[in-house]
Amino acid sequence: MRRINRHLASSTLRLIPFAVCLCLLAFNSIGQIRGNQIARVDLEKLFKDPPPSAKPWVFWYWMQAAVTKAGITADLEAMKQIGMGGAYLMPIKGVANPPYLTPPAEQLTPEWWALVKFAMQEADRLGLQMAMHDSDGFALAGGPWITPELSMQKVVYTQQQVKGGAAYNDTLAKPESYKGYYKDIAILAYPSLAGAGVNSQQVKPKVTSSVAGTDLQYLADRNNKTSFTSADSCWIQYEFQSPFTCRSLVVRSNAPNYQAERLQILVSNDGKQFRLLGRLQPPRHGWQDNDALITQSIVPTTAKYFRFVYNKEGSEPGAEDLDFAKWKQSLKILGIELSSEPRIHQFEGKTGEVWRVSKATNQQQLPDDLCIAKEKIINLTAMV
Repeated sequence: MRRINRHLASSTLRLIPFAVCLCLLAFNSIGQIRGNQIARVDLEKLFKDPPPSAKPWVFWYWMQAAVTKAGITADLEAMKQIGMGGAYLMPIKGVANPPYLTPPAEQLTPEWWALVKFAMQEADRLGLQMAMHDSDGFALAGGPWITPELSMQKVVYTQQQVKGGAAYNDTLAKPESYKGYYKDIAILAYPSLAGAGVNSQQVKPKVTSSVAGTDLQYLADRNNKTSFTSADSCWIQYEFQSPFTCRSLVVRSNAPNYQAERLQILVSNDGKQFRLLGRLQPPRHGWQDNDALITQSIVPTTAKYFRFVYNKEGSEPGAEDLDFAKWKQSLKILGIELSSEPRIHQFEGKTGEVWRVSKATNQQQLPDDLCIAKEKIINLTAMV
């Protein structure tokens, strides 16, 4: 089969130039699609006066019930004037307190529906197309009739380390749930890898910084809620009593922070002579990126000192798939957790837990001897 497929692909490629030559010869100024002839288009004219199918649409926000007929007409006429093709009507939130306008046009009331009808009529008058977004803002479609088992869901998990070769009589930790809804999918067992369970929570480092007069020891606490912020270049250092092997790490922050995910890492065994290990690279992501941590895989390194350097040098200009910090570059972190356990680089996006685009894990970060062979994973679901 492999030979046949390759042969067919090769034959097809040889026929294409011949077919293209025939088309060019027979139809110098006319294209042909499924037997229908179409005259050669004037691209410049189309660009200056595009057809309705090529015109852009906009999200049209009706903010917190502050909607009037005069405002609807003004918005739609402005859209028409600048060449928009249509709009997605999207209401955002309920009535403000106090209301921005009196009386407010509260969603789904008869008054609100009358304004929606008026908006559709105005769009028809102006030759604009109109559609409605199926949500209140960004929450997507829903309502009291959507019970937890029918709502948006995600795969969650917990891990439990046990000693092999012995019976285990205990209850496995239940993963997180929302409104009490949870359902088991599978229970898997696999051999622990080197460094499993070893991290900077168990082996506490001493935390220091280049910022004078600051005690940042709280950054080593996983449950810390105090944010460290700096608009200027600085470094944060983790000092271990004994050499610590780091294979992956997580930088925590209150909200997506571009600068927190691009720190330089320097390592040392004496605290005086440091070598550059590299710079973290943030993934591309959407605005709402708070649902999962960002696990950074690094080249396995053993050292007593890990220094994380922040500077704006080489920062990428603003882009919608970074974060809020792109407009005013600054570092904001809750903590840094180092782990001896190997991890797939930025696996949270690669598993679909959250939308992200990351570079592939390379052999330096995760060599074969730090991976679990598929045949060594045991499915225990039917036994529990």
